[in-house]
Amino acid sequence: MLTDFVQQFGPSTIGGLAVGAIYALVALGYTMVYGVLRLINFAHSEIFMIGTYTSLFVITLIGVSAPVTGVALLGLLLLLMVAAAAVSGGSAMLLELVAYRPLRRRGAPRLAALISAIGASLFLQELFALIVIPGVFGKPGRIDTAVPRIVERDVLFRIGDAEVRTDQVIVFVAAVVVMVLLDQVVARTRIGRGIRATAQDPEAAVLMGVSIDTIVRVTFLLGGAMAGVAGVLYAMEFENLRYNIGFVLGIKAFTAAVLGGIGNIRGALLGGFILGLVENWGAIFFGSQWKDVIAFVILVVVLLFRPTGILGESLQKARA
Repeated sequence: MLTDFVQQFGPSTIGGLAVGAIYALVALGYTMVYGVLRLINFAHSEIFMIGTYTSLFVITLIGVSAPVTGVALLGLLLLLMVAAAAVSGGSAMLLELVAYRPLRRRGAPRLAALISAIGASLFLQELFALIVIPGVFGKPGRIDTAVPRIVERDVLFRIGDAEVRTDQVIVFVAAVVVMVLLDQVVARTRIGRGIRATAQDPEAAVLMGVSIDTIVRVTFLLGGAMAGVAGVLYAMEFENLRYNIGFVLGIKAFTAAVLGGIGNIRGALLGGFILGLVENWGAIFFGSQWKDVIAFVILVVVLLFRPTGILGESLQKARA
Protein backbone atom coordinates (compact mmCIF):
# COMPACT_ATOMS: atom_id res chain seq x y z
CA MET A 1 0.00 0.00 0.00
CA LEU A 2 2.87 2.36 0.79
CA THR A 3 4.40 1.50 -2.57
CA ASP A 4 1.12 2.43 -4.29
CA PHE A 5 1.09 5.76 -2.44
CA VAL A 6 4.63 6.59 -3.56
CA GLN A 7 3.84 5.66 -7.16
CA GLN A 8 0.57 7.57 -7.30
CA PHE A 9 1.58 10.52 -5.14
CA GLY A 10 2.49 12.80 -8.06
CA PRO A 11 -0.64 12.25 -10.20
CA SER A 12 -2.87 12.39 -7.11
CA THR A 13 -1.30 15.68 -6.05
CA ILE A 14 -1.86 17.26 -9.46
CA GLY A 15 -5.47 16.05 -9.56
CA GLY A 16 -6.02 17.14 -5.98
CA LEU A 17 -4.87 20.68 -6.67
CA ALA A 18 -7.23 20.92 -9.67
CA VAL A 19 -10.32 19.71 -7.82
CA GLY A 20 -9.25 21.64 -4.72
CA ALA A 21 -9.31 24.85 -6.74
CA ILE A 22 -12.97 24.17 -7.60
CA TYR A 23 -13.78 23.46 -3.94
CA ALA A 24 -12.11 26.71 -2.97
CA LEU A 25 -14.13 28.80 -5.43
CA VAL A 26 -17.41 27.38 -4.16
CA ALA A 27 -16.24 27.70 -0.54
CA LEU A 28 -15.79 31.44 -1.07
CA GLY A 29 -19.56 31.84 -1.36
CA TYR A 30 -20.15 30.05 1.92
CA THR A 31 -17.47 31.99 3.75
CA MET A 32 -18.50 35.43 2.45
CA VAL A 33 -22.17 35.01 3.33
CA TYR A 34 -21.27 33.63 6.74
CA GLY A 35 -18.85 36.50 7.34
CA VAL A 36 -21.56 39.12 6.71
CA LEU A 37 -24.78 37.44 7.89
CA ARG A 38 -23.57 34.55 10.10
CA LEU A 39 -25.68 32.34 7.82
CA ILE A 40 -24.76 29.00 6.27
CA ASN A 41 -26.26 29.32 2.79
CA PHE A 42 -26.88 25.67 1.96
CA ALA A 43 -28.58 26.67 -1.29
CA HIS A 44 -25.20 27.90 -2.53
CA SER A 45 -24.50 24.42 -3.90
CA GLU A 46 -27.38 24.90 -6.35
CA ILE A 47 -25.97 28.27 -7.39
CA PHE A 48 -22.88 26.30 -8.42
CA MET A 49 -25.10 23.83 -10.29
CA ILE A 50 -26.73 26.72 -12.17
CA GLY A 51 -23.25 27.82 -13.25
CA THR A 52 -22.48 24.39 -14.70
CA TYR A 53 -25.64 24.35 -16.80
CA THR A 54 -25.11 27.94 -17.89
CA SER A 55 -21.73 26.96 -19.31
CA LEU A 56 -23.32 24.01 -21.10
CA PHE A 57 -26.06 26.24 -22.50
CA VAL A 58 -23.53 28.76 -23.87
CA ILE A 59 -21.38 25.99 -25.38
CA THR A 60 -24.47 24.53 -27.07
CA LEU A 61 -25.72 27.95 -28.18
CA ILE A 62 -22.52 28.92 -29.98
CA GLY A 63 -22.13 25.44 -31.42
CA VAL A 64 -18.81 24.32 -29.94
CA SER A 65 -18.53 20.57 -30.47
CA ALA A 66 -14.75 20.05 -30.65
CA PRO A 67 -11.72 21.24 -28.66
CA VAL A 68 -10.41 24.71 -29.45
CA THR A 69 -6.94 26.15 -28.91
CA GLY A 70 -5.06 29.41 -28.64
CA VAL A 71 -6.90 32.73 -28.65
CA ALA A 72 -10.19 30.99 -29.45
CA LEU A 73 -9.91 28.92 -26.27
CA LEU A 74 -9.08 31.97 -24.16
CA GLY A 75 -12.04 33.86 -25.60
CA LEU A 76 -14.38 30.91 -25.08
CA LEU A 77 -13.31 30.47 -21.46
CA LEU A 78 -13.73 34.18 -20.72
CA LEU A 79 -17.18 34.14 -22.34
CA LEU A 80 -18.24 31.08 -20.34
CA MET A 81 -16.93 32.53 -17.07
CA VAL A 82 -18.60 35.91 -17.58
CA ALA A 83 -21.91 34.28 -18.54
CA ALA A 84 -21.87 31.76 -15.68
CA ALA A 85 -20.74 34.39 -13.15
CA ALA A 86 -23.55 36.71 -14.26
CA VAL A 87 -26.27 34.04 -14.15
CA SER A 88 -25.09 32.45 -10.90
CA GLY A 89 -24.51 35.83 -9.28
CA GLY A 90 -27.95 37.01 -10.34
CA SER A 91 -29.50 33.77 -9.07
CA ALA A 92 -27.76 34.24 -5.73
CA MET A 93 -29.13 37.79 -5.45
CA LEU A 94 -32.62 36.53 -6.30
CA LEU A 95 -32.22 33.80 -3.68
CA GLU A 96 -31.33 36.42 -1.07
CA LEU A 97 -34.30 38.57 -2.09
CA VAL A 98 -36.84 35.74 -1.89
CA ALA A 99 -35.54 33.37 0.79
CA TYR A 100 -33.52 35.47 3.24
CA ARG A 101 -34.36 39.17 3.11
CA PRO A 102 -37.97 38.85 4.34
CA LEU A 103 -36.75 36.79 7.31
CA ARG A 104 -33.93 39.23 8.04
CA ARG A 105 -36.26 42.24 8.02
CA ARG A 106 -38.66 40.51 10.41
CA GLY A 107 -35.84 39.65 12.78
CA ALA A 108 -36.41 35.92 12.37
CA PRO A 109 -34.00 33.57 14.19
CA ARG A 110 -31.10 32.10 12.24
CA LEU A 111 -32.71 28.67 12.40
CA ALA A 112 -35.54 30.00 10.21
CA ALA A 113 -33.01 31.24 7.64
CA LEU A 114 -31.25 27.87 7.72
CA ILE A 115 -34.53 26.04 7.08
CA SER A 116 -35.28 28.47 4.26
CA ALA A 117 -31.86 27.72 2.75
CA ILE A 118 -32.50 23.98 2.79
CA GLY A 119 -35.94 24.49 1.23
CA ALA A 120 -34.48 26.72 -1.50
CA SER A 121 -31.82 24.10 -2.21
CA LEU A 122 -34.40 21.34 -2.67
CA PHE A 123 -36.61 23.59 -4.79
CA LEU A 124 -33.79 24.46 -7.18
CA GLN A 125 -32.75 20.80 -7.47
CA GLU A 126 -36.27 19.69 -8.37
CA LEU A 127 -36.76 22.63 -10.74
CA PHE A 128 -33.67 21.68 -12.73
CA ALA A 129 -34.69 18.02 -12.62
CA LEU A 130 -37.89 18.99 -14.44
CA ILE A 131 -35.92 21.02 -16.99
CA VAL A 132 -33.00 18.69 -17.61
CA ILE A 133 -34.35 15.15 -17.46
CA PRO A 134 -36.99 15.55 -20.21
CA GLY A 135 -34.22 16.54 -22.60
CA VAL A 136 -33.93 20.32 -22.82
CA PHE A 137 -30.15 19.99 -22.54
CA GLY A 138 -29.69 16.22 -22.94
CA LYS A 139 -31.36 13.15 -24.37
CA PRO A 140 -34.85 12.23 -23.14
CA GLY A 141 -34.82 10.08 -20.05
CA ARG A 142 -31.18 10.72 -19.18
CA ILE A 143 -30.25 12.15 -15.78
CA ASP A 144 -26.60 12.70 -16.68
CA THR A 145 -25.81 15.23 -19.39
CA ALA A 146 -22.52 15.15 -21.30
CA VAL A 147 -20.56 18.35 -21.91
CA PRO A 148 -18.69 18.66 -25.22
CA ARG A 149 -14.92 18.65 -24.78
CA ILE A 150 -13.57 22.17 -25.35
CA VAL A 151 -9.95 21.65 -24.23
CA GLU A 152 -7.51 19.07 -25.50
CA ARG A 153 -6.02 17.06 -22.64
CA ASP A 154 -2.46 17.27 -23.85
CA VAL A 155 0.45 16.67 -21.47
CA LEU A 156 2.24 20.00 -21.05
CA PHE A 157 5.07 18.81 -18.83
CA ARG A 158 5.97 16.25 -16.22
CA ILE A 159 6.91 16.54 -12.57
CA GLY A 160 8.63 13.26 -11.81
CA ASP A 161 6.15 10.56 -12.77
CA ALA A 162 3.21 12.99 -12.74
CA GLU A 163 1.79 14.29 -16.01
CA VAL A 164 0.42 17.82 -15.94
CA ARG A 165 -2.34 18.27 -18.54
CA THR A 166 -3.64 21.39 -20.22
CA ASP A 167 -7.05 21.22 -18.56
CA GLN A 168 -5.54 20.87 -15.08
CA VAL A 169 -3.33 23.92 -15.57
CA ILE A 170 -6.29 25.96 -16.84
CA VAL A 171 -8.45 24.99 -13.85
CA PHE A 172 -5.73 25.78 -11.33
CA VAL A 173 -4.56 29.05 -12.88
CA ALA A 174 -8.07 30.36 -13.59
CA ALA A 175 -9.24 29.59 -10.05
CA VAL A 176 -6.21 31.23 -8.42
CA VAL A 177 -6.51 34.35 -10.60
CA VAL A 178 -10.22 34.75 -9.82
CA MET A 179 -9.64 34.22 -6.09
CA VAL A 180 -6.81 36.76 -6.03
CA LEU A 181 -9.04 39.29 -7.80
CA LEU A 182 -11.79 38.72 -5.23
CA ASP A 183 -9.31 39.10 -2.38
CA GLN A 184 -8.12 42.41 -3.82
CA VAL A 185 -11.69 43.66 -4.30
CA VAL A 186 -12.50 42.93 -0.67
CA ALA A 187 -9.19 44.34 0.58
CA ARG A 188 -8.86 47.51 -1.50
CA THR A 189 -12.19 48.77 -2.83
CA ARG A 190 -14.87 50.83 -1.14
CA ILE A 191 -17.44 48.06 -1.37
CA GLY A 192 -14.85 45.67 0.03
CA ARG A 193 -14.35 47.94 3.03
CA GLY A 194 -18.10 47.96 3.49
CA ILE A 195 -18.18 44.16 3.46
CA ARG A 196 -15.39 43.96 6.04
CA ALA A 197 -17.00 46.63 8.23
CA THR A 198 -20.37 44.87 8.15
CA ALA A 199 -18.76 41.54 8.97
CA GLN A 200 -16.92 43.05 11.93
CA ASP A 201 -19.65 45.26 13.42
CA PRO A 202 -22.95 45.76 11.54
CA GLU A 203 -24.27 48.42 13.94
CA ALA A 204 -21.13 50.54 13.67
CA ALA A 205 -21.13 50.09 9.89
CA VAL A 206 -24.67 51.49 9.70
CA LEU A 207 -23.65 54.50 11.82
CA MET A 208 -20.81 55.12 9.35
CA GLY A 209 -23.26 55.25 6.46
CA VAL A 210 -22.92 51.72 5.13
CA SER A 211 -26.08 50.31 3.53
CA ILE A 212 -26.47 46.80 4.92
CA ASP A 213 -28.92 45.81 2.18
CA THR A 214 -26.44 46.86 -0.50
CA ILE A 215 -23.59 45.01 1.18
CA VAL A 216 -25.67 41.85 1.50
CA ARG A 217 -26.68 42.00 -2.17
CA VAL A 218 -23.09 42.51 -3.30
CA THR A 219 -21.91 39.69 -1.04
CA PHE A 220 -24.38 37.26 -2.59
CA LEU A 221 -23.47 38.55 -6.06
CA LEU A 222 -19.73 38.00 -5.54
CA GLY A 223 -20.19 34.61 -3.89
CA GLY A 224 -22.55 33.51 -6.65
CA ALA A 225 -20.13 34.71 -9.31
CA MET A 226 -17.36 32.59 -7.77
CA ALA A 227 -19.68 29.57 -7.83
CA GLY A 228 -20.47 30.30 -11.48
CA VAL A 229 -16.79 30.32 -12.41
CA ALA A 230 -16.35 27.08 -10.48
CA GLY A 231 -19.24 25.64 -12.49
CA VAL A 232 -17.46 26.42 -15.75
CA LEU A 233 -14.23 24.81 -14.57
CA TYR A 234 -16.09 21.75 -13.28
CA ALA A 235 -17.97 21.29 -16.55
CA MET A 236 -14.73 21.65 -18.53
CA GLU A 237 -12.82 19.23 -16.29
CA PHE A 238 -15.39 16.48 -15.66
CA GLU A 239 -17.59 16.86 -18.78
CA ASN A 240 -20.68 15.43 -17.09
CA LEU A 241 -23.54 17.23 -15.33
CA ARG A 242 -26.67 16.34 -13.43
CA TYR A 243 -29.35 18.33 -11.64
CA ASN A 244 -28.17 17.35 -8.12
CA ILE A 245 -24.49 17.80 -8.90
CA GLY A 246 -24.10 20.48 -6.25
CA PHE A 247 -25.24 18.40 -3.28
CA VAL A 248 -22.09 16.44 -2.47
CA LEU A 249 -19.72 19.03 -3.93
CA GLY A 250 -21.46 21.73 -1.91
CA ILE A 251 -20.90 19.83 1.33
CA LYS A 252 -17.25 19.37 0.39
CA ALA A 253 -16.92 23.09 -0.34
CA PHE A 254 -18.52 23.83 3.03
CA THR A 255 -15.98 21.46 4.58
CA ALA A 256 -13.21 23.42 2.84
CA ALA A 257 -14.61 26.68 4.23
CA VAL A 258 -14.75 25.27 7.76
CA LEU A 259 -11.29 23.72 7.41
CA GLY A 260 -9.72 27.01 6.33
CA GLY A 261 -11.73 29.10 8.80
CA ILE A 262 -15.24 30.05 7.74
CA GLY A 263 -15.52 33.79 7.33
CA ASN A 264 -11.92 34.02 6.10
CA ILE A 265 -11.49 34.39 2.32
CA ARG A 266 -7.91 33.18 2.26
CA GLY A 267 -8.92 30.36 4.57
CA ALA A 268 -11.42 29.17 1.95
CA LEU A 269 -8.61 29.08 -0.60
CA LEU A 270 -6.33 27.14 1.73
CA GLY A 271 -9.09 24.78 2.86
CA GLY A 272 -10.09 23.94 -0.71
CA PHE A 273 -6.58 22.95 -1.73
CA ILE A 274 -5.96 20.95 1.45
CA LEU A 275 -9.26 19.08 1.08
CA GLY A 276 -8.59 18.27 -2.57
CA LEU A 277 -5.14 16.92 -1.74
CA VAL A 278 -6.15 14.89 1.32
CA GLU A 279 -9.13 13.45 -0.53
CA ASN A 280 -6.98 12.27 -3.43
CA TRP A 281 -4.20 10.98 -1.21
CA GLY A 282 -6.69 9.10 0.95
CA ALA A 283 -8.18 7.49 -2.14
CA ILE A 284 -4.83 5.80 -2.80
CA PHE A 285 -5.11 3.93 0.51
CA PHE A 286 -8.87 3.33 0.69
CA GLY A 287 -10.03 3.48 -2.94
CA SER A 288 -11.78 6.22 -4.93
CA GLN A 289 -15.19 5.09 -3.66
CA TRP A 290 -14.20 6.42 -0.22
CA LYS A 291 -13.45 9.97 -1.38
CA ASP A 292 -16.74 11.39 -0.11
CA VAL A 293 -16.35 9.61 3.22
CA ILE A 294 -12.87 11.07 3.63
CA ALA A 295 -14.21 14.60 3.11
CA PHE A 296 -16.99 14.11 5.66
CA VAL A 297 -14.59 12.61 8.20
CA ILE A 298 -12.41 15.71 7.80
CA LEU A 299 -15.45 17.90 8.48
CA VAL A 300 -16.28 16.01 11.68
CA VAL A 301 -12.68 16.05 12.89
CA VAL A 302 -12.32 19.78 12.25
CA LEU A 303 -15.57 20.57 14.07
CA LEU A 304 -14.47 18.43 17.01
CA PHE A 305 -10.89 19.61 17.44
CA ARG A 306 -10.51 22.89 15.54
CA PRO A 307 -13.99 24.39 14.95
CA THR A 308 -12.54 27.79 14.05
CA GLY A 309 -10.46 26.29 11.22
CA ILE A 310 -6.84 26.89 10.29
CA LEU A 311 -7.08 30.65 9.74
CA GLY A 312 -10.32 31.32 11.62
CA GLU A 313 -10.92 33.44 14.68
CA SER A 314 -12.68 32.33 17.80
CA LEU A 315 -16.45 32.49 17.48
CA GLN A 316 -16.60 35.07 20.26
CA LYS A 317 -14.26 37.40 18.38
CA ALA A 318 -16.04 36.78 15.10
CA ARG A 319 -19.36 37.81 16.66
CA ALA A 320 -17.99 40.74 18.66
